[in-house]
Amino acid sequence: MTIGPELKQFRIELSRNGVLHLIFDMPGRSMNVFSNAAIEELGLFADYLRQSDAVGVVIRSGKSSAFCAGADLAELETAYDMIMAAPPGERDRIAFDHFFRLSHALRRLETTGKPVAVAIAGLALGGGCEFALAAHHRVVADHAQATFGLPESLVGLLPGGGGTQRLPRMIGIEAALPVLLEGARLGGAASVAAGLADQVVPLGEEVAAAERWVLSRPPATQPWDRPGWRAEDAPRLSAIVGESRRKILFETLGHYPAPLAILDCVEQGFPLPFDAAIRTEMEIFAKLIQRREPRNMIRTLFLGRLDYERLKKKGLNPKIADAVAAISNILGVHSERGQELSEAFARAGFRVDRSHNAEFDGRIAGAVYWHDDEPRTWGKELLRARLTDAEAAAAGWRSQLDESERRAADYVLVTQAGFPAYLGGLLAAGLN
Repeated sequence: MTIGPELKQFRIELSRNGVLHLIFDMPGRSMNVFSNAAIEELGLFADYLRQSDAVGVVIRSGKSSAFCAGADLAELETAYDMIMAAPPGERDRIAFDHFFRLSHALRRLETTGKPVAVAIAGLALGGGCEFALAAHHRVVADHAQATFGLPESLVGLLPGGGGTQRLPRMIGIEAALPVLLEGARLGGAASVAAGLADQVVPLGEEVAAAERWVLSRPPATQPWDRPGWRAEDAPRLSAIVGESRRKILFETLGHYPAPLAILDCVEQGFPLPFDAAIRTEMEIFAKLIQRREPRNMIRTLFLGRLDYERLKKKGLNPKIADAVAAISNILGVHSERGQELSEAFARAGFRVDRSHNAEFDGRIAGAVYWHDDEPRTWGKELLRARLTDAEAAAAGWRSQLDESERRAADYVLVTQAGFPAYLGGLLAAGLN
């Protein structure tokens, strides 16, 4: 007998005691991700749950590898192309409408009036973590792979499914920032201690524990939806965010907009009612996704890494190493060519050996970055010239490598040769 709406990315099962089980089990994939189809189906299920006579729902994965590993980044790149092909005045609205669908579906799920528990026995990352945060009760298995994380900042993005709003409300602003900004993960007892998970149980017992909680007829509301709720560290919001912003600017010189956008989400959204807060989060996300840095970082650090690991198993084309070496030699990132050149590279975000220049601390007077026209210095002009020459060299190598090899070469250029991730390498698409 079919229960609820017809779904392909999920399965719905009904236990004997009236508890629905929503099983995330994407066909043809070894790991669940939030594709457009999965997001659509989640919204359909939330609407069904609201009017059903089910006691509540337990959400779990049908995969042994993970609960959900986050967004479908290939679809994300397609969405970026769609947004940027639109007239500039329409891009914010198109981005908002496209990406807000997950946040909207999760909000509908947590406000159905039915208790929602989630059983986590593997990775719950990115959108998978946000899915878990939208449940009213989280049970995590005592297993090394059962961890929560929001690593979007590591590929130039921010959690756009309510993650910047639910997590600080759940565990506090200060405890949430390492997860949001640095990709820190929490699992097992640590997640319970932080207030992210409610129970840790032996592996294999998480589903039964989640079902027992649903059957206990608990309140089916989130803390932040209850009258009079206020986070304990709300009075310190500005101080906590301000200190984090100073630290990020010191470390990144402003080249990476995602951590700063995350702080904007927390600072602007935290004081608001939750429905307004998630819209604020998405307004910031919609602008961030239009920037070049996220696309460069996704292409290099995610797609490039996958290509590199796949090609390495078969035997890397030696031309990949040759191309990286040629570009690195032209740039001269690691050369000892004087303090001014070293500082120019460092200010551009290149990883350099500054042992000969111990006094350089990464700060730039007046927040002037390398790509600004003024002041015009010898080091900055030489860096511009080096990048131009490196781009020309890369153009010569592109025809000798296929698309996946170019992305793999950029991954090596960024992770091993000191090229900044926000620029995304030179082989796959060049500087943009």
